[in-house]
Amino acid sequence: MTASLIAGLSGVAMTDDERRFYRDVQPAGLILFARNVADRDQLKRLVEEARDAVGRNDFLVLIDQEGGRVQRLRPPIARSLPPAAVYAQCYAQDPERAKRAAFAVARLTGEELRAFGITMNCAPVADLPVDGSHEIISDRAYGSTVAEVVALAKAVAEGYLASGVVPVVKHIPGHGRATADSHLALPVVPTSRQTLSETDFAPFKALAGLPAAMTAHVVYSAIDAANPASTSAIVTREVIRGEIGFDNLLMSDDLSMKALSGPMRARAEAVIAAGSDLALHCNGDLDEMRAAAEGVPALDGRAAERFAAACSCIARIEPYDKEEALQLLAGLQGQQTPAV
Repeated sequence: MTASLIAGLSGVAMTDDERRFYRDVQPAGLILFARNVADRDQLKRLVEEARDAVGRNDFLVLIDQEGGRVQRLRPPIARSLPPAAVYAQCYAQDPERAKRAAFAVARLTGEELRAFGITMNCAPVADLPVDGSHEIISDRAYGSTVAEVVALAKAVAEGYLASGVVPVVKHIPGHGRATADSHLALPVVPTSRQTLSETDFAPFKALAGLPAAMTAHVVYSAIDAANPASTSAIVTREVIRGEIGFDNLLMSDDLSMKALSGPMRARAEAVIAAGSDLALHCNGDLDEMRAAAEGVPALDGRAAERFAAACSCIARIEPYDKEEALQLLAGLQGQQTPAV
């Protein structure tokens, strides 16, 4: 049975203990980071090792390859990618060209990822930053209005889908208003429910048909003052599944982030109890991974159906004009990156 867990690895090759963990636990997927990458051939071997360890076809291989600051694969292993804010800058001048570029660069990137066996990218970011918010989102956002974020994030997601890579929209229901970095602390957003609905939640509602989403470790005190969205059954039920209408594969943000507290098993139990289909653990610490695995069930019911639906996107690969895509990327790289 597949466990409701996405886990990491400690380095550039699987240890014997990690191989046994993946074989015995059967996690739904693996997430890769820069610590797992030495060169192109090594990365391919590592992904093949993990796939061999689980021995299943329905095994997702994830990465964060947004572009800009958040790009786990960099030259010479993969192309350098502009941050989302560059697309926003282009959108202000020529919206249609910006959307074409967003699609094309995602299509190019998806092709690169597939060459390594990577099948899921934790992008696009659909968070809507506001003045005074923490810089953790800043240039990772596709603009400052709902319309531009939706237009560009949708184009990016469609580019990944056309390459057979599953996009994961993040951080649902919205991280843009947070005044703290959830890697380091728990952000609390006191904004009213009405304002959140009109701003932060709106991009995700428009993108609710995408196959996967990642939750935010953010407290929305007007909805649930006691728990961040990732561990809040209220936020998951009333906002993510309810108001936003997202009924596809839902994973937590990283369990090892400092926004969460308590033992790792309890954190994993909490995100699943709140309504996430998968718990995500990223840092590659095997003891923590084992504890997280103890806190998650086997994929079953609607969660298993959502997982299968996301996996089915991998079979879809559409032709594209690669030369045009490279030209569009070069045009973006020629623009000045907005200040962070």
